[in-house]
Amino acid sequence: MANSGIQLLGFGLSLVGVIALIVGTILPQWKMSAYIGDNIITAVAMYQGLWMSCAFQSTGQLQCKIYDSILQLDSALQATRALMIVGIIVSIAGLGVATMGMKCTTCGGNNKVRKSRTAMTGGIILLVGALCAVVACSWFAHNVIRAFYNPYTPVNTKFEFGAAIFIAWGGSFLDVLGGAMLASSCPRSKKPVPKYPAMSGVSARSPPSSTKEYV
Repeated sequence: MANSGIQLLGFGLSLVGVIALIVGTILPQWKMSAYIGDNIITAVAMYQGLWMSCAFQSTGQLQCKIYDSILQLDSALQATRALMIVGIIVSIAGLGVATMGMKCTTCGGNNKVRKSRTAMTGGIILLVGALCAVVACSWFAHNVIRAFYNPYTPVNTKFEFGAAIFIAWGGSFLDVLGGAMLASSCPRSKKPVPKYPAMSGVSARSPPSSTKEYV
């Protein structure tokens, strides 16, 4: 059986990871203006996220605008939004399943083998949710890098990584680590112990029958 301390640590890491995924998904700083070439000195910094785009002025004023239509968005951005939402929902479901299987909880009965299997199932679900988030962040980052090094992209429209994508990346890797710890709760099969101990030596043999006859 896995140690309850490992289960608690895995649950804590997964919980922090899910919170980071939610925060990273909401924040608009997935990519920000790249200060290169003629764009080094500018009065406005542009941020773009999964749900809105923002403009931060040198006076300290921040103006954000939510995307009007989903159908007008790029297909890669729509896929990233869908994967992040699926990853968060699946991860939350994995946390709920893992809670019922942890040793420190009373949910799911007192059967230790069944609880360990439930915690292992929750860890696997968390790994699936974290995988969705990793794919979403990596796909978004690949598109940003490809557009940045594209020679046909205007200099003033080039973007680089923002803080939100790093938060989402960190949350997904914490989710992977916590899910792996919970998935290690798989119960080990115990070897059957014989009811009677095996006897060795002369004692294990039956006593020889006597051939002597007594008158």
